[in-house]
Amino acid sequence: MNAPPLYIEFLGTGTSAGVPMIACNCAVCSSTNKKDKRLRSSILVRSESTTLVVDTTPDFRYQMLRAGIQRLDAVIFTHPHKDHLAGLDDIRAFNYFMKKPMPLFVNDITAAAIQREYSYAFSEEKYPGVPQINLQYINDLDSFMVGDIPVLPIAVMHSKMTVLGFRFGDFTYITDANFIDEVEKEKIKGSKVLVLNALRKEDHVSHFTLAQAVALGEELAIPKVYFTHISHQLGLHNSINDELPVNMQLAFDQLHFCL
Repeated sequence: MNAPPLYIEFLGTGTSAGVPMIACNCAVCSSTNKKDKRLRSSILVRSESTTLVVDTTPDFRYQMLRAGIQRLDAVIFTHPHKDHLAGLDDIRAFNYFMKKPMPLFVNDITAAAIQREYSYAFSEEKYPGVPQINLQYINDLDSFMVGDIPVLPIAVMHSKMTVLGFRFGDFTYITDANFIDEVEKEKIKGSKVLVLNALRKEDHVSHFTLAQAVALGEELAIPKVYFTHISHQLGLHNSINDELPVNMQLAFDQLHFCL
């Protein structure tokens, strides 16, 4: 996939509860290392002319403020779980300053969740100030463009739910997965950078473990692999990084690079 030069920033790298987790006093949640402070998982992808985010987490407002985002051209959604959707109402600020609805790229199940949970945005008589959104339907077969950024959806399994990962040129982002079939793996091969979820070391019903994510990165022979959607159960950032292969590391909030 040909893509313009891209700036990537991790807006959040935590799992659904975030890190630190409320009321937890474990070593990770008590850590003073800023890399152990994780908002819910999301990324920013930006070219010279286009800015998009993947998912609107419960931390979306703060993530936008922290990253200094003044303009947002679209949101692409992986799936409708609350930790990836709950901040959607805060796109209202972009509506106000950009004077137009926000395009949301969604599959059928995410569209249904948005229409159900944000029904006030679709009512015939809208209350002033409700989010202005424009649903753009996508599937796991067809690539599409957001401005000048090409996007290739990748279907992965999150237990029994199909979740979309995305490839942007040489960069592939996959979260909330515990299985990827061979056809979809072919879409990932050739990426220069791959992001995978790695929840913890112990088995989980719907997420890759750290060992499973490492093995997949090695199988696909990706030069650089980052792990995200990390829980406090995985361990301290620096300690876990010391265990990883040289081309792999835990992502952390506000980590950024250019491709």
